[in-house]
Amino acid sequence: MLTTATIVGSDGKMGALFTRLLTRAGMTVRGLDRPLAPEAVRPAVAGADLVVLAVPVPAMDEVVAAVAPFLDPSTILADICSLKTLPVKAMCSGFSGPVVGTHPLFGPEPDPADMTCCLTPGRDDHVLPLLEELFTACGMTLFTATAEEHDRAMAYIQGLNFVTTLSYLSCLPEDVDIDRFLTPSFKRRLTAAKTMVTRDAALFATLFDSNPYSGESVRNFRSFLNVAAGGDLDLLTEKALWWWRTPENQGGPPA
Repeated sequence: MLTTATIVGSDGKMGALFTRLLTRAGMTVRGLDRPLAPEAVRPAVAGADLVVLAVPVPAMDEVVAAVAPFLDPSTILADICSLKTLPVKAMCSGFSGPVVGTHPLFGPEPDPADMTCCLTPGRDDHVLPLLEELFTACGMTLFTATAEEHDRAMAYIQGLNFVTTLSYLSCLPEDVDIDRFLTPSFKRRLTAAKTMVTRDAALFATLFDSNPYSGESVRNFRSFLNVAAGGDLDLLTEKALWWWRTPENQGGPPA
């Protein structure tokens, strides 16, 4: 049973959320944030059962290097990044103990009904049930995937959604008074995109650049644009209908 945790990046929104969630689950939680000086890191992580890195992907190598020398060999080192290949590699390279990648598929103010989290094995898989028990106590619904499976999925769910939204909104004709023509469905699309473009563009751009499968997702999307340019919209409609499949038709996504 895990009883003590340290959140590295506790001043950030997700770090603060995990501090609250783990505390409500009965854990003793310590916070740690920049600067990660040895005199601050050592007491913050000493004896911790779990250390959670709530830091951006580009900072992962630096943070692991600052924290790992002070971890007990049995401490579970985990992250909550939106990518898994690079963070899990960084944690496994910088720390010899148990490593688990996690990706909470929700933001810092989640709807309790949408608190799904992906667990990615890193090293010493016997600790996975401990995190499953803890995160379940925090109200999360869990599933497990490899780092490759995760990042390939997120290249589409996050990365491709971001770049295609930018591309679509950028290509509208500038010589037309477009505001007069907005339909309710287009307004809904603008509303859905607003936060991603106006507030979180730098974050999504970093995730896109850091995901090793981003290029694959863009090339695949371009191939379907070519299908659209060729006029075969029935084929695209058929493939898109996969998202509204019935229980009797639970096959995988369209090729």
